Amino acid sequence: MEIGQRVKVYRLRDRLSGGMAKRLGQTGIIQGYKVTDGMGIGVVVLFDDNFSTWFFEDELKLAN
Repeated sequence: MEIGQRVKVYRLRDRLSGGMAKRLGQTGIIQGYKVTDGMGIGVVVLFDDNFSTWFFEDELKLAN
């Protein structure tokens, strides 16, 4: 996955707060990367409502 690509959130590993749950099925644009707990890299996604947060790559799929 690369910066600028449009992605769709198709699952969440374990961060199911109310704000995160509503992101399932939404699409956004990759803005950057985030080092997680030293064991991986997350992807920062910006949504159409200007909200951004990070996801693991396996939580996202490229959007058509």
